[in-house]
Amino acid sequence: MNASKETVWYDYLSTPIGNLLLAADATGLREVWFETGKHKKEPDPQWQRNAAKVAFAANQLNEYFAGGRQDFDLPLHPIGTPFQVTVWHALAKIPYGATISYGELARRIGQPEAVRAVGAANGRNPIPIILPCHRVIGADGSLTGFGGGLPTKRFLLAMEDQITRGDLFGQRAQH
Repeated sequence: MNASKETVWYDYLSTPIGNLLLAADATGLREVWFETGKHKKEPDPQWQRNAAKVAFAANQLNEYFAGGRQDFDLPLHPIGTPFQVTVWHALAKIPYGATISYGELARRIGQPEAVRAVGAANGRNPIPIILPCHRVIGADGSLTGFGGGLPTKRFLLAMEDQITRGDLFGQRAQH
């Protein structure tokens, strides 16, 4: 894989959950990283800062946070193992405002016994929000780990729930 030799562009996007680091290459969006949380990442020194090259993703994320976008239509280029990519493709099929368990996600990829491996792949999702790993919860309905932190996961799920119910102002009124 020649991923390291590709030109990667990045920029930051200010959102209600903090700044997001967006990184893309000529194929599509590669990574979205949170400013806070357990998987904070700095841009690789070889990456080039260029807002125009990630604007396609920034625009759709802005629409998502404004309540106007429920489905993303972006070229994506997440780098991972074949198993991880399979899990990430399944994440993209979880409907806006819905949640599923890790067990259900494992069943959806045809490997019901691979719940732990699915959880690990979910945790390595390089494009959160767009590949909505925040919509995967514990079998008992509990919020489990999230790279951006549980408060961020809680915010995203509540925002989607309120928009799904047509309550566009409920989330903002709480702040």
